Amino acid sequence: MPGPRSRGGSSGRQRRNRSRSSAPELPFSVSHVERLLREGHYTQRLGSTAPVYLAAVIEYLTAKILELAGNEAQSSGQSRITPEFIDMAVHNNSLLSGFFRNTTISQVAPPQQ
Repeated sequence: MPGPRSRGGSSGRQRRNRSRSSAPELPFSVSHVERLLREGHYTQRLGSTAPVYLAAVIEYLTAKILELAGNEAQSSGQSRITPEFIDMAVHNNSLLSGFFRNTTISQVAPPQQ
């Protein structure tokens, strides 16, 4: 029968310090998002998970737009994504089109209807 185990914090394993961006494997800096939220004075109180969640949402939107723009470029026989393909991808998707209604993407947006 093995001897008693210590339940203290120094049981041989050391905890690695990881940044808030690398722990959830986010490419966007959680610290930068938090700083922008605080400097923007959007709220008096800011929870610790709000910047992590917002960075994840920004990552998802970026990936989705780039995926759709890549599909547009591929269907046009191009190998590079240009601002025009990003604009077409956003404009052809009903949800993204509504979300980015008042946004101009590199001066290629079609006229307002």
